[in-house]
Amino acid sequence: MGWLTVLWLVPAVAAAGVVAIPSSRAEVAKWVGPAAAMITLGIAGGLAAAFDTSPSAPRYQFTENHSWIPTFGAGYDLGLDGIGLVMVLLTAALLPLLLLAAWRDADSVGVSGGRIGSVQTYVALILAVEAMVLMSFVALDILLFYIFFEAMLIPMYFLIGGFGGTANRSAAALKFLLYNLFGGLIMLAAVVGLYMVTARSDIGGTFNLPAIADAAAAGELDAGSGLLKVLFLGFLFAFAVKAPLWPFHTWLPDAAVAATPASAVLMMAIVDKVGTFAMLRFCLQLFPDAASYFAPVIAALAVVGILYGAILAIGQQDVMRLIAYTSISHFGFIILGIFAMTAQSQAGATLYMVNHGISTAALFLVAGFLVSRRGSRLIADFGGVQKVAPVLAGTFLIAGLATLSLPGLAPFISEFLVLIGTYPRFPIAAVVATGALVLAAIYILWTYQRMMGGPVRIPNAPAREGPGTQRDPARTMRDMLPMEKLVIVPMLVALVALGVYPKPVLDTVTPAVQHTVTLTEPGGQR
Repeated sequence: MGWLTVLWLVPAVAAAGVVAIPSSRAEVAKWVGPAAAMITLGIAGGLAAAFDTSPSAPRYQFTENHSWIPTFGAGYDLGLDGIGLVMVLLTAALLPLLLLAAWRDADSVGVSGGRIGSVQTYVALILAVEAMVLMSFVALDILLFYIFFEAMLIPMYFLIGGFGGTANRSAAALKFLLYNLFGGLIMLAAVVGLYMVTARSDIGGTFNLPAIADAAAAGELDAGSGLLKVLFLGFLFAFAVKAPLWPFHTWLPDAAVAATPASAVLMMAIVDKVGTFAMLRFCLQLFPDAASYFAPVIAALAVVGILYGAILAIGQQDVMRLIAYTSISHFGFIILGIFAMTAQSQAGATLYMVNHGISTAALFLVAGFLVSRRGSRLIADFGGVQKVAPVLAGTFLIAGLATLSLPGLAPFISEFLVLIGTYPRFPIAAVVATGALVLAAIYILWTYQRMMGGPVRIPNAPAREGPGTQRDPARTMRDMLPMEKLVIVPMLVALVALGVYPKPVLDTVTPAVQHTVTLTEPGGQR
């Protein structure tokens, strides 16, 4: 058993073990979850330490190859390149923090409040999502990837619909499931079609990604350009829904608002990254000519998403929905960088995936802390928070400034790389996309001013707590608690560290990015 198998099996086995914990020992589940996530993080750290970033290193490292379904040419094939490694590290690093952030959510689950399930189920579902996401980042067999790509929808559906905090959580969960299942069914047809293409080619029927990618690069796939373009669109559609890319995004705001903050961050910061990661790994490697052909259209959709998400964020009255729309804008930058197909843009897009995961996690969780104290998601119900909870207000500001890509914080360098890498290929798209920088400043700074500045607002609060006792506004909102600081501080440190010194991440992803760019260049390796 290789280390990549151990990597995803640890949270998977822990999820099964948590479910088996008796209901009388529910508190144990809240400790087992973070412990298993920390073990997973330790394994991911070991893989990172042993990963060879030298130019002569093999592209996929820690590979495992075992027969799985030989009749169909499917194998249990795992491997890790630089892009996969940084996504594994992002997932493994965020999960312990999300499980700690969900500590109080776990206290409130159960039949009370209309929620279903138990603490054990809640923790197990989060661990199950982690296991499936990790497998998606290391799978080198297309069928194996597809199975886990679709299977992760099931625990996410129950996290949103069963443990969400709003009345419409069931509808939001169903919308999430139907959109992504439909995309997955389109992809399944494309996967079958690709297998049939390989069966007619010299490589024989196979789902092995490196073998098919090498054949595609050499022009050895027995298929016309029209068929390959159709197959490319089948893969892209599923990934565009997952990412999400405008106009396939409409499920995201509803699901993000309906889920608990920890589950929403799990979805936006980690699960959705599987879509953009898969665009790099599968769309560009398997169909380099089709990707180049459709790149201008996809870049245009990405720019629309960038501006659309930013403009709608400005008009939101719900702080959680506002953050969800900012993610749509940021995913537009990531997808623009991927399909600009330059080394700088794709390195920036990969770094953006990491930085967006951290910044969105910090901003959404801090907003969740505020909402849990106020009992309202409406921006208008807040005011003067910096007077009564200055640490909460300060962390919200730092996370917000990272979201608008302030220089010195991590998202700045990734957004900068995307824009300068896009300009040589799509100059108009790059120029138009810069407009989102101004829009981001508007929605973040205006939100901060309304929520954190001005007089203290206490909506729907009784004037008196007892005879002759006037309610003190300063006592109605606690500042950040020690557990909350434990969750947020590492994210803020990472935002500053990667903003000042992104070189380790860029050095790790550059070889994989250079390989992908070579494939999509006119005549590259063909």
